This record gives sequence, C-alpha cells and structure tokens, in this order.
Amino acid sequence: MEDINRLKIVLVEKKKTGKWLAEQLGKNPSTVSKWCSNVAQPDLATLVKIATLLEVDVQNLINKA
Repeated sequence: MEDINRLKIVLVEKKKTGKWLAEQLGKNPSTVSKWCSNVAQPDLATLVKIATLLEVDVQNLINKA
C-alpha cells in the first residue's frame, strides 16, 4: 500500500507526538496512529485542522503522486 500522507514525518519534524495530536483533535490515539501508518486517512476537514495545529500547509501533509 502506498503512503498517501506524510503525517508521521511532519510530526517528527515538528517534534510532536501522535498522542499530542489526538488530544488536540479530541480523537482516539489509535485513530491518529492509523493515519500515521497510512492504514486510514483523515477526512479533508480534519487534515486542515492538523495542518493548522502543526503550522504547515496542507500540501505538506500529502505525498505527491
């Protein structure tokens, strides 16, 4: 399976954890873990919230095809 998002990489670059992100979004940490491992993907509205929290452009969270 191809990696669709770069969430795990961006979290490391910003020195943040999946647990921190889950707390900020009010999501279950296992959900965020699935996003980080590209097993599941956040919806677009959530992706925009993640980008805002991490202070990055949404495009930085998505792998280019």
